[in-house]
Amino acid sequence: MIYQGNALSVANNGDGIAILTLDLQGESINKLSSAVIRELQDAIRNIQAEKDLRGLMIKSAKDAFIVGADITEFHGMFAKDEEFLFNMNQEIHALFNTVEDLPFPTVTAINGLALGGGCELTLTTDFRVMAEKAQIGLPETKLGILPGWGGCVRLPRLAGADNAIEWIAGGTQNKADAALANGVVDAVVPLERLETAALDMLARANAGELNYQTRREEKKGPLKLNAIEQMMAFETAKGYVAGKAGPHYPAPVEAIKVIQKGAGESRERAQAIEAKAFARLAKTDVCFNLVGLFLNDQLVKKKGSKYEKQAMAVEQTAVLGAGIMGGGIAYQSAYKGTPIFMKDIKDEAIELGLKEARKLLAKQVERGKLTTEKLAETLSNIRPTLSYGDFGEVDLVVEAVVENPKIKGGVLAEVEKQVDEKTILTSNTSTISITRLAQNLTRPENFCGMHFFNPVHKMPLVEVIRGEKSGDAAIAATVAYARKMGKTPIVVNDCPGFLVNRILFPYFGGFSLLVEQGADFERVDKVMEKFGWPMGPAYLLDVVGMDTAVHANEVMAEGFPERMAREGKTAIQAMYENDRLGQKNGKGFYAYEEDRKGKPKKVSDDHAHDLVKQVVAGNQEFSDDEIIARMMVPLCLETVRCLEDDIVGTPAEADIALIYGIGFPPFRGGALRYIDAQGVAEFVGLADRLAAELGPLYAPTDKLRQMAEKGERFYPSDAQSTQDQA
Repeated sequence: MIYQGNALSVANNGDGIAILTLDLQGESINKLSSAVIRELQDAIRNIQAEKDLRGLMIKSAKDAFIVGADITEFHGMFAKDEEFLFNMNQEIHALFNTVEDLPFPTVTAINGLALGGGCELTLTTDFRVMAEKAQIGLPETKLGILPGWGGCVRLPRLAGADNAIEWIAGGTQNKADAALANGVVDAVVPLERLETAALDMLARANAGELNYQTRREEKKGPLKLNAIEQMMAFETAKGYVAGKAGPHYPAPVEAIKVIQKGAGESRERAQAIEAKAFARLAKTDVCFNLVGLFLNDQLVKKKGSKYEKQAMAVEQTAVLGAGIMGGGIAYQSAYKGTPIFMKDIKDEAIELGLKEARKLLAKQVERGKLTTEKLAETLSNIRPTLSYGDFGEVDLVVEAVVENPKIKGGVLAEVEKQVDEKTILTSNTSTISITRLAQNLTRPENFCGMHFFNPVHKMPLVEVIRGEKSGDAAIAATVAYARKMGKTPIVVNDCPGFLVNRILFPYFGGFSLLVEQGADFERVDKVMEKFGWPMGPAYLLDVVGMDTAVHANEVMAEGFPERMAREGKTAIQAMYENDRLGQKNGKGFYAYEEDRKGKPKKVSDDHAHDLVKQVVAGNQEFSDDEIIARMMVPLCLETVRCLEDDIVGTPAEADIALIYGIGFPPFRGGALRYIDAQGVAEFVGLADRLAAELGPLYAPTDKLRQMAEKGERFYPSDAQSTQDQA
């Protein structure tokens, strides 16, 4: 044994080949934590000291190769100054360069995921052999940083500038065939032949059939592009990527600049450019929040996994109510491999649901993500029916009929009689109390909410709502099914609007007050879109539908009258009363036309402005900052209340729900991180000033005031924060 550590070992295979095996003890995956990097340094020193070696193969004993750096260390590490971060990366560059400069050929056997730092380690070796189902990529820009361990230097020299820009700026995970086509790996083989193929490549290099020294020189020298080629490659890419990424996400464009600046430089000079840019980006709020978002997502997944381990098997499901929503649920279930009955009482509704599923599948075929054979197989997993004939074999039912408590209650009571006593019933309701809907059931412990967001195939969030009598088995099975559908489930407790809609409607309340006092709704939209929302509140209301918004607002007003009940007509009600329902009938706050792709495109509409004038009672002028405060404070305060009321378990889950459910700007981290960023005391002061004029919707809670007085935060300032909440 040449070296033995906790995360990796090195042994001579008897033929003079050092085999470096990554196998982080106590973990299901390999990741490059600070401790693992130290072990790698020790291992490489031992390899250098070993005599008569003829090659090095790096491999993994786990299903994944290396998933990247240990992101749980990032917040603590990135809190240090730029000089520290620059020097840290330069140390790792020196280590990776040592691997690249070993006096014999080297190869990596990539058996599974090789991401971030894991991908960058593979780029140091002379050759890379990849298993057919493995994936590789550099996703750092999704965390607000860029590849800092040589990815911006080595990948362009291996794959060419265009391919490297696409991989790095897009943060993509790439399949083996794409990696081979782009020149990132040298061979793709079945997993069972991976190590044999890697060793064979070393043997061929030692025999002189493969010139590994030439490979090294290509990676260590300048990029082979002349001045005109560089301008065409980089300037065009910067413009395109800037347009795609938007102004709030600087990392993708910065990565292109780093590749460009380093293109004419030697390895070490290009790496210094990369390390400096990494250190600068690591100190930004965008990076801090995107890393926090990743950690929050990991916590939500961890909680979901715990439920999944307790859940009964969900092999056959059913959706009650076809149409667009039912068709979307049926499509998602079938597409992810769980057969589903789609029941309705009308043939035309069944046909509408099937049409929706066929349309979504056809789009997947057009994009090359699905074969026609897979399309046919998926459609066969959807069984339309007008009766309960085979419902005795169903494990879980999703009720998705009209949002009316009487109708939903009747349908649920009816289906309960048709299914096995262990079958889980769920309701896809956005506002109606799960406890109330359970009143007509004989087995309320088998019932909970399963709130999908529209459109089902795009929106990642599913709220799993625990009613007063919902049992753990029902919650666990519903979480497991949502995960099987490729969704992110978050368990919340029952209340009007549950979590996301309860938080969203104070935001709409802030919008209504602004308009009433003289703000132009189109300007409010522009300000909030500039702030980072994918669409402003008026546009969002058009997408939600004015009828849906009015109904939901009535539920909220009944549940929380002090904050959410309003006297007088709002702009939303003015639209509704004039049959301006939004996109669903082509007119709302905006009018809608079809664009070239057949999608609704909003245009300004004078009639909408005339209708809004009916509810305007003032003519105040508002700055952009005032509009943002008037919109964001009610939303953030309601998030705080949901946490205090135990509607949601942790700040992480609350923030993820807002990002995945209503498009809260990811680079801002969520409502509770947004409060932390302002400072709790500063936020409370702002809310108090607004509450003095605008009332209870803007009033801080007593607990929030106490947090402000004690200098507390929702998230600890160091890394361990989110992980501890699990």
